[in-house]
Amino acid sequence: MTANAALVIGIIALAIATIALIISVIGYREQRASRTSPALRAPRTTLTVSPLPDDAPAVPDGPAAFIVNPIKVTDVTALENLARLTARELGMPEPLVYRTTAEDPGVGQARSALEAGASVVVAAGGDGTVRAVAEALAGTNVPMALIPAGTGNLLARNLDLPVDGLPHQVRTALSGRDMAMDLGWLTARPPAGDEPTDDEIASGSPAPEREHLFLVMAGLGFDAAMVAGADDDLKRRVGWVAYFLVGVRHLHARRTRLSLRIGNGGWDQQRVRTLLFANCGRLPGGIVLLPDAELDDGYLDVAAIDTRGGLIGWASLLWRVLLQGLGWRSSNVYNPSRIDFWRARTVSVRLEEPHAVQVDGDLIGDAIALRVRIQPDGLRVRVRR
Repeated sequence: MTANAALVIGIIALAIATIALIISVIGYREQRASRTSPALRAPRTTLTVSPLPDDAPAVPDGPAAFIVNPIKVTDVTALENLARLTARELGMPEPLVYRTTAEDPGVGQARSALEAGASVVVAAGGDGTVRAVAEALAGTNVPMALIPAGTGNLLARNLDLPVDGLPHQVRTALSGRDMAMDLGWLTARPPAGDEPTDDEIASGSPAPEREHLFLVMAGLGFDAAMVAGADDDLKRRVGWVAYFLVGVRHLHARRTRLSLRIGNGGWDQQRVRTLLFANCGRLPGGIVLLPDAELDDGYLDVAAIDTRGGLIGWASLLWRVLLQGLGWRSSNVYNPSRIDFWRARTVSVRLEEPHAVQVDGDLIGDAIALRVRIQPDGLRVRVRR
């Protein structure tokens, strides 16, 4: 390696380290504030949503139901007491409380709440709990509310919900207004060797292809590698910054070769670092990855992200993402990074070799092909008044 090349790489590495430090400081401040501040902070942006139509089905006049993940919620008893007190103040019936388990992360509990006539189902936990509750409520007229208690809390952030201050969270859950949001659904075709046998299917095992719900974002490639590498202990210690730290280890991983079909169009050959399907586009730290993504526009936003030139390409990508959050997008064809955007109601993907796939931060296994669709207005969700 020449001295000039070493100098260039050193400068690029310094640029990446600087950007990483800025992101990490923002993340640390958010994590610290969420642990210590009882006050409700103002949202970074104003959420613009369409009201429910006048002819929308009425919500049952029943109790609120809290689906609590006892691993994520540090003081379940305090939450239960506050829920009962707030319900009494609002003239609501005594709330129902269900706890998730390792065997059932929230789908069964939310269905039980529906059978009990719940007027709102509150998901108290991380993104996995929220996704499980939303799966049970999809297509119903009962709204989902959030008590965010996880690492990313991405849906709560995109809805401008309070991510700290339990009294504010509970009151919003019980007395906020309802809006309709879209839902994403992803079907992953596993590699042939991963398909269940006839005996497994006959015994009640799930079908080889199952549709997975996502509310925020699904993806493969670098994106899924970060999710796979961020263990629970690291996420507890540094929060969502854990994904960034893990991502550094995958900067030199091979790019993914795939064929992409938007809607009913033709197949397009792609070579990418990551492929994302988004229902909304804001990440922690104020980072805007998909500027056009809206929760209630009836479309998926698809992003194919690629870099070239090693550290130079990654530094370019980080800088590009930060700038597009400020409303500026580069069209320079010589840029060592690129982000191609599409909007669609359905997307199909064929992969040259199996890759891990994630939905809202949960790995669903390896896939050789994907089908992704949007369900417009698939879920009622409760937001601030």
